[in-house]
Amino acid sequence: MADVARYPEFLPWCLAARVRSRTSEAEIADLVIGFGPFRETFTSRVTIDQEGQARGIRSVGIAGPFRQLESTWRFAPDAGGCRVDFELAFEFRSALLQHTVRALFAEAVRRMVAAFEKRAGALYGPPRQPSRAVAVQA
Repeated sequence: MADVARYPEFLPWCLAARVRSRTSEAEIADLVIGFGPFRETFTSRVTIDQEGQARGIRSVGIAGPFRQLESTWRFAPDAGGCRVDFELAFEFRSALLQHTVRALFAEAVRRMVAAFEKRAGALYGPPRQPSRAVAVQA
């Protein structure tokens, strides 16, 4: 699937991950995230989508501190190798946590994307062309 259980090995702020169940359609996974004095556990349903040559990984929060949590990674063939698009929408139930994370959101996304790029490089080799800038909208 999406190898969620290995996220703590390379993803910033991911302290632990456990896949509860796995089918051919989805994984249900618990993740523990922590930064500063905050530590939260949440559960997501992770699916892999394929449309033509494009592939995607979609994660939807189903339990935990989020009122809303949805992320989508899309991978498509590109002249330089692979185009990667990432979208993240979230809202914490706690106003304090939401305010704290919103202030750090752009940097957090940059670090997450960089971590996934580094992991892809370790698994599949260096990119054929440099990464493009990450556009972040909070």
